[in-house]
Amino acid sequence: MSGILVVTEYRKGELRPVSRELVAAATALKAATGEPVWVAVIGADTAAYVEQLKLEGVDEIIAMAAAGNDFDPDVYEASVRALIEARTPSLVLVPHSVDTLGYAAPLAVRGGYGFTTDVFKIEKDGGWVATRSGYGQKVNVEVEFPERAVVLLTVRPGSYKPVETAGAPTVSSQAAAAVTARSQHLGFEEPAAADDVDIPGADFIMSIGRGVGEEDNVEQFMELADSLQATLGCSRPIADAGWLPKSRQVGQSGKTAANCKLYIAMGISGSVQHMAGMKHVDTIVAVNTDPEASIFTIAKYGIVGDIFEVGQELRSHF
Repeated sequence: MSGILVVTEYRKGELRPVSRELVAAATALKAATGEPVWVAVIGADTAAYVEQLKLEGVDEIIAMAAAGNDFDPDVYEASVRALIEARTPSLVLVPHSVDTLGYAAPLAVRGGYGFTTDVFKIEKDGGWVATRSGYGQKVNVEVEFPERAVVLLTVRPGSYKPVETAGAPTVSSQAAAAVTARSQHLGFEEPAAADDVDIPGADFIMSIGRGVGEEDNVEQFMELADSLQATLGCSRPIADAGWLPKSRQVGQSGKTAANCKLYIAMGISGSVQHMAGMKHVDTIVAVNTDPEASIFTIAKYGIVGDIFEVGQELRSHF
C-alpha cells in the first residue's frame, strides 16, 4: 500500500493553520501521483477537528483517541509509527514546529525512514524530492531519499496556501498508542512579545528594503504604513541591521506573508530569499529605481521610481 499521510496539529483547542497547509501540499501531490491522502488527528476530543479537516482532496480522516488533548511526544511518535506500519505510506508530512521537534527525528531514526526538516517544496521525480534551505539560507538544497520506502518531512508553515474548500472524506477511528507518560502538561505561558506585528496574518503589507537608505528614514515609512492601514514589513538587510525587529522580516529566514492580499515592496530588489516569503500574494506592487530589479518579475504592477517620491504621493491621498 502507498499513500500520503498528514499528521495535523492543534493548540489550545484550535486547529493550527499549518494543518490545512499540509493538506494542500498532500492534495497537490495526490493530483500528480494518484496516491490517496490520509489525515490523522490525535487527542481525546477529535470530533471538532475532524469536521474542520473535511477538505477537498482528503480521502480519509483517521481520528486517533488518546487519553488527553495535551501534546505528548511519546504518544505522537508511537501513534504515527503504528499508522505507518499499518498503512505503509510513501510520504508522511508533519508541521515544522516546536512539537514535531520532539518526535519527528526519533520516529525517523527508529523506523529507518528518509527524513529532512524545514521543507518548503516537495516533488515526485522517480522518488520523493524535498527542497529546503542550506548554508544559512544562502542556497536551496534538493534532498533525495534513495532506497527509502517511507519518507518523513517536516514542512515549513506558510509554504502552501491552505485548503478552504470542503470535501467528503471517510472518517475512521482507532486508539492512539498507549505509552507511559514521562512528562506532565501544566499549561501554556506566552512569551513576552517585543513587537506585536503579525506578518503571516496580515492581509495588507508594505515592506521596505535597502532602498530606504538609512535608519532615520524608517520612521516615515512606518507612519506611511499606518496611514494606509498596512502592516510594515522588511527585507532581511533591514532586520539584520536592527532597523526593524526580526518579527517584521518577510522571507525564508523570516515570516511568510501567508494571508496577504496586497503587498507593496518599496526599494526591495527581490532576492530569492525574500520572494519566497511572498509567493502566495495575489497582488504585488513593486517600487524600485532599477528597472532590472528581480522584484519586477513577480510583481503585478511595477513602478520604476523613487520610493520617497511615491511615498509622498501616497501621503497626499491618505
